[in-house]
Amino acid sequence: MKTSTRFTPYPANITLLAALVLLSACSVGPDFQQPAASQSQHYDTQAEQSATNAQRIAPGRKLNGDWWSALRSPKLDQVMRRAIDGNLELVAADATIRQAASSVAAAEGALYPQLDFGASAGRQRTHNTPQASVSNFYAIGPRVAFDLDVFGGNQRLVEQQQALTDLQKHRYEAAYLTLTGEVASQALLLASANAQMQAVQTLLANDSKNLDLVRAAHLSGATTQIDVSLAETRLAQDRTLLPPLAQQRDAARHALSILAGKGPADYIAPDFTLDEFVLPASIPLSLPSEMARTRPDVLQAESELHIASAAVGVATTNLYPHVELSASLAQAASGNGGAALWGLAAGLTAPIFNGGTLKAERQGAVEGYNASLARYQQTLIQSFGQVADTLQAINHGAELNQAQDDALRAADNSLRLNQQAYAQGENSVLQVLEAERAYQQALLGQIQVKTARYLDSVRLFVALGGNSVGVFEQKLAAREAAKPTYQ
Repeated sequence: MKTSTRFTPYPANITLLAALVLLSACSVGPDFQQPAASQSQHYDTQAEQSATNAQRIAPGRKLNGDWWSALRSPKLDQVMRRAIDGNLELVAADATIRQAASSVAAAEGALYPQLDFGASAGRQRTHNTPQASVSNFYAIGPRVAFDLDVFGGNQRLVEQQQALTDLQKHRYEAAYLTLTGEVASQALLLASANAQMQAVQTLLANDSKNLDLVRAAHLSGATTQIDVSLAETRLAQDRTLLPPLAQQRDAARHALSILAGKGPADYIAPDFTLDEFVLPASIPLSLPSEMARTRPDVLQAESELHIASAAVGVATTNLYPHVELSASLAQAASGNGGAALWGLAAGLTAPIFNGGTLKAERQGAVEGYNASLARYQQTLIQSFGQVADTLQAINHGAELNQAQDDALRAADNSLRLNQQAYAQGENSVLQVLEAERAYQQALLGQIQVKTARYLDSVRLFVALGGNSVGVFEQKLAAREAAKPTYQ
């Protein structure tokens, strides 16, 4: 009976330990659920139909490859690649992702036993003997501790750090999307400024010719000083068009240098012309129900929601007991004696009364989750609005382009008629110059409308996500493939 009684506790202890280990595989608190997909099937029905007629928008299709390749500019592709490789915002985002990944690894370390090594030495005086004595002492040995994580607090911390890493990846994607959109926009603005400056230079040349003719006519008495003053005013006014365009050109060129991670004096972007771009004939338009998976800002909001969900789990585990096992083995000596010391211990701490702090912290985490959910939903519907606005801009841009084409054709027809009439002696050279000036102004307006249409296409690609989701994983794979292999 003594033998049986003596060995009965061991199976019971093993059963209790096994139960605790099984419990450690569970985590209290909510398990994160990805938000349900939007039920919307359209951004703006009228805008989609009008834009489809204007530029062949393809609803339901997904974008493949680099979105800017639709502009068909090899020079843009060259500048874009340089910007992607050298942009410092992307370099910083890359390092931030690696920092977050290190935090995940650090949090995962708490899921494993912690082994430490300690040593101590000193000199002590003892008074509990008839004669006080002084002796040396030391202790040296390892200690191992293991948090059973019965209710999954450490697992929730790992989950939170992993969600933070996902957030940083989506921020990288957002920076990539912003960068590519900005490079394309600045290249188009540079091309537009060059084209408009050329048109203004022709306009100023016509103004100068007109002024010379009016002055000659005034000297011969065929016209008055008022006509001379009017021609001078027109030339002076048109000259004011040139400096803003030169500033737009220089600012765009400087912006391209900075986007490539260089100073304006260290890298000069090539000049662009509008003729080397092609307006995308067809733009894939993903459905609103797919928007949550194609835009980095929406995925950022989802990661923030995941972080908030994990925070609720962490706060929930703080309401439950905390169990830790530890063991130590040390060689210790004092005076002339020494011995090997070992110890096994199990510790449990559980909250009893804390003035409602832990419950309040959990409720605060729940409200934080609710706030993150509302921000996610707001980000999603704002993305719908951005796409709808851009579709309408494409629609109205096509209408404006048609009107501007009509104005240019009318100005061109007027110029040809005036030139024919002048050749036949039916009108003066001043009328021809006026017709040329009207044509150049119509051409200037057409350049501006054409630029706006290109920019609207760029904005739509960006609003749809620009196929940027997953670019960090692609970069990581390319980096691993570029590493040298040793045999």
